[in-house]
Amino acid sequence: MFYTFTQILKQFKMKDKAVIITGAANGLGRVAGIAAAKAGYSVLLVDIDEIGLAESKQMIEENGGVAETYKANVADEAEVKGYVDFAVEKFGRIDGFFNNAGILGVPSLITDTDVEVLDRVLAVNVRGVFLGLKHVLKVMINQGSGSIVNTGSMGSTGGLPYTASYTASKHAVIGLTKTAALENAPTGVRVNAVLPGTIKTQMALKGTPGNTEEEKVAFASKTVPQGQMGTPEDIANAVVFLFSDGAKHITGIEVPVDGGITAQVYPSYA
Repeated sequence: MFYTFTQILKQFKMKDKAVIITGAANGLGRVAGIAAAKAGYSVLLVDIDEIGLAESKQMIEENGGVAETYKANVADEAEVKGYVDFAVEKFGRIDGFFNNAGILGVPSLITDTDVEVLDRVLAVNVRGVFLGLKHVLKVMINQGSGSIVNTGSMGSTGGLPYTASYTASKHAVIGLTKTAALENAPTGVRVNAVLPGTIKTQMALKGTPGNTEEEKVAFASKTVPQGQMGTPEDIANAVVFLFSDGAKHITGIEVPVDGGITAQVYPSYA
């Protein structure tokens, strides 16, 4: 018998469990928060953008979900500890953590990249992920359970011209993911990464050739074997599954959600 993804989620619906999502003011984080709430989790939304956080919270509550917000810079250890402590205070536990906050930086050749750009990207994309792991893991280890999903990228699997800072940071995310997974495998805590492919977000479209959104989407879709860009919901579904008991024997891996991009040798622009 075959089950739809929605039916699978219903089997593992998480009542009285809570998750934290960083980068939750927009994009992948916002949609993942909505999906987690629909799956039955209480959600703590974390971002530096208070207005965006409020909008994400409202969307969740309009759908009957439970959400709290916390403004934090993920590169600041005191603020990271703050959102972790807040989650424990509000919900009593942390069952899932979408360690998602990230920035692209300014596209440029390595020879033209200012070191300040490199430092800023690494601060958010690597230091932020590391700090999130450090403080959330302590809670989950004490619980004897929990699932962490870090956000990698297609840039985690190879080189991307003009994005040296970003690509370096996303390679580092995979190293952190695998190390954290192995260190904590005996504790009941799982750590994985999701690798978004060509996903229809403002961040992705920003660097795509084309004068209009329609032209950018058409160009980007040609690089995907399935012939279309993915959606933030595609990533959210993967994250919520990795949170669930349905993924209880999955740890230390990268999950590409990319329409087949990583399966090919040469991209097609036909």
